[in-house]
Amino acid sequence: MSAGVWKEQVADKRKRQQEAIPPEWRYIDLPSNDQLNVLDVPATCGLLTPLELEITNVSDVSVLLKQLASAQWSSVQVTTAFCKRAVIAHQLTNCLTEIFLARALDRAAELDEYLKQHGTVMGPLHGLPISLKDQFCVKGLETVMGYAAWIGKVAAENAVLVDLLLDCGAVLYVRTNLPQTLMWAETNNNVFGRTVNPYNRNFAAGGSSGGEGSLIAMHGSILGAATDVAGSIRIPAHFCGIYGFKPSAHRIPSYGISDALDGQDSIPTCIGPLSSSLSGLMVFFQAVLSKQPWRRDPRTLNKPWDQDAYMLKGQNEGEQLCFGLLWNEGTITPTPPVNRALEQTKAALEKAGHIVINWEPFKHKEFYVNARAIWTSDGYADYRASVNTGEPLLHSMKPDADPSDVPPHRRPREPLSSFDVWQLNKERRELRKAHLDYWESSITRTGTGRPVDALICPGGPYPAVPHGHARPSFYTWMWNSLDYPVLAIPVTKVDASQDVKPPPHKFLSADDEGVYQLYDPVLFDGLPVGIQVMCPTQHEEMLLAIGKIVDKSLHDIGKQ
Repeated sequence: MSAGVWKEQVADKRKRQQEAIPPEWRYIDLPSNDQLNVLDVPATCGLLTPLELEITNVSDVSVLLKQLASAQWSSVQVTTAFCKRAVIAHQLTNCLTEIFLARALDRAAELDEYLKQHGTVMGPLHGLPISLKDQFCVKGLETVMGYAAWIGKVAAENAVLVDLLLDCGAVLYVRTNLPQTLMWAETNNNVFGRTVNPYNRNFAAGGSSGGEGSLIAMHGSILGAATDVAGSIRIPAHFCGIYGFKPSAHRIPSYGISDALDGQDSIPTCIGPLSSSLSGLMVFFQAVLSKQPWRRDPRTLNKPWDQDAYMLKGQNEGEQLCFGLLWNEGTITPTPPVNRALEQTKAALEKAGHIVINWEPFKHKEFYVNARAIWTSDGYADYRASVNTGEPLLHSMKPDADPSDVPPHRRPREPLSSFDVWQLNKERRELRKAHLDYWESSITRTGTGRPVDALICPGGPYPAVPHGHARPSFYTWMWNSLDYPVLAIPVTKVDASQDVKPPPHKFLSADDEGVYQLYDPVLFDGLPVGIQVMCPTQHEEMLLAIGKIVDKSLHDIGKQ
């Protein structure tokens, strides 16, 4: 197919996307491109009523669900408010792909009628608008996933998770942008374009769930479903100042989604939520498990919600936990605001009576090398098959990138044989066992009679970065390879007066030097900074409880 044809398809797709926005919502009083921080625009643009602002300014998902269940706010009111605010967010950050507002409002009206007739909610997410990353197939809608060749690919069925959310009473209204091939820490593709960070539109929103990150940061959604195979939930959460949760593989069903590297199951894609509140992550996880997802997806574990684990029965009910704190994974030195976030977290936990010990990186480079070899074992066959209409593969996220310049880390490798992949799987198995032993050995240092209860590490070595400057996601993909559940928790924001640039240090790598040169406290001022908190595989309930303790400790010492 000629370049002209795929570009015509893209133009038509963008036209249809624009037409999905009600005309009276399209041309609101938007700021010029010179206004970099656009978080206050929804309150000043004139599109939202006072009630709609009140509704969408709620951050705590549990509070909004109570308002819906008590009929203080109808689902139509709440859905209308979030539809309008999502459209505002999109016009400012380019965060949406599919926009299906009429369908959402019809669904909301049905839910209001159900509540009126039955006097009770349809399910634990009754009336709640939930956004979806553009991988979650919705019957009757295209699932483009950032590829021009997939324009016109209409889903015949819902993904399993979509059906479960509907069974829980949710309202689905928009899907969100992601990068071509998914395997980027920034969001840009040839179909929908680049998603920007609402804190500073010259900076990345993260990837691959960058559309969700920007939308939720703008309060155009309070809860969204996303995916994570190397950091795709946690990087946008870190960059955009929101909460994210990557469970272990196969706790939340993935059947029926569209995916890159589909069939690569050595390091599986994990499904999880992003939200403006920690309560949103828990509500999502509990709601999905309540519908017995293992009866819909053969790979989903038959593992109902474990209340004893959430009550930390095996951790002295949360009294004096011990945390391992990883300051530096040995490849890229964290920037000053990231170090300050770690220091603030350590001080908050110690003030709350917990123990924090230093955690040395363990075989991180070996995990990275193994994971990269697994992900590229097809020699980029998956990527080439997805751009079979003449659309070029993106080799950089820089706005001024030369399309013909392919950096070393994006150059195709020779495909590996099945036998070679088996050897990588064996290597990963041994690495996971070695890390488990290392974790267990910490029992000699904790003083609690247990190994560390959780690890804490940076959300990344830097806050959000200017477009095209994200480095490989060393601080996130380690935990995918280990299959650890991980929470992303916002902690603070860059403060130029505190987070001054230190003198040059002995650089650990070329990426380390690049990050040092990139960081400018004045340029980065005001950007969010977060942490990751993780537990061993399949300990999601325990992690959510520990995350609540961490978050509360931070709030108690005056979280910014």
